[in-house]
Amino acid sequence: MTTESRSEFHTDDNRPYYSYGAYCRFIFGRQMQKLPVSAGFTCPNRDGTKGTGGCSFCSNDAFTPSYCDARQPIARQLDAAMAFYSRRIRPDTGFLAYFQPFSNTYAPLEELERRYAEALAHPHIEGLVIATRPDCVDERKLDFLAELAQQTYICIEYGIESTSDAALRAVNRGHDFAAARRAVEQTARRGITVGGHFILGLPDEPDETLLDRVRTINSLPLTTVKFHQLQILDGTRMAALYDDHPERFRHWSAETYIELLAEMLRRLRPDIVVERIVNQTPPRFRSRGSWSNLRSGDLWRMLEKRLLEKKAHQGDFLYLCNNVRPQTPEIH
Repeated sequence: MTTESRSEFHTDDNRPYYSYGAYCRFIFGRQMQKLPVSAGFTCPNRDGTKGTGGCSFCSNDAFTPSYCDARQPIARQLDAAMAFYSRRIRPDTGFLAYFQPFSNTYAPLEELERRYAEALAHPHIEGLVIATRPDCVDERKLDFLAELAQQTYICIEYGIESTSDAALRAVNRGHDFAAARRAVEQTARRGITVGGHFILGLPDEPDETLLDRVRTINSLPLTTVKFHQLQILDGTRMAALYDDHPERFRHWSAETYIELLAEMLRRLRPDIVVERIVNQTPPRFRSRGSWSNLRSGDLWRMLEKRLLEKKAHQGDFLYLCNNVRPQTPEIH
């Protein structure tokens, strides 16, 4: 199941941005919930292929749910995740298996086929979302995923993190932006849905630079994007750098961060789905400069309110540059 035939974006929830909920209703006809699972993969930036220790900001334990346990069969992880979300979602919600921790195309193709088949064999799973790195795909893997996408929903979510090679080097990413562009383009060319993940606030990246780089994001054939603020977690190399050189980092309040996001969305192509704007970690993971009293829903409401105050919509800056108003719904 691909989205190549989608000729326009659909914001049926009357939000001033293209929400993931509206996208799911268009593709699936209902709301969808991702269920994180761990297949026990690792990362070339950890096993010595590209480096060791991972990216300087990385702490996988901080965003991996407790029910997401690679020691358990994937079917059992999915059942545990469904139980976890059962009181939080509508009864008619559908489910996608979300291969989330580490790099989920970083294994021989035969192992990937087996792991993905395990998830798709679950009676309640309607597709896969596969998080990975741009340097962990090749022609054979993409060809296989393209064939699979003809049968079910497949989205490959690439950790791009930044469009700046200098920023990628600063966080020990282990690949450049050209690798990300190549992977995204090769994936989209095969008719596979592509998501991109970007971290805002990496060292030496001022707001003005982030706004300018939206043009580069617009040039990628992405269906979805995730933005979130840099979280500086105790025990990471990023935390040590922050302690030694705090001047290299952005010190946003929630309000200034939302202002930046609002201006980024005004510059973002209106057909790109905005899936996430903030990242949160459990309280036991101490982070510097976090907004511990605000949850994800609070930040979304702040963003929508700010866009309403500006009488702004996703992509309207692009249209205004050409003296054309976007065809978007009224905000209520």
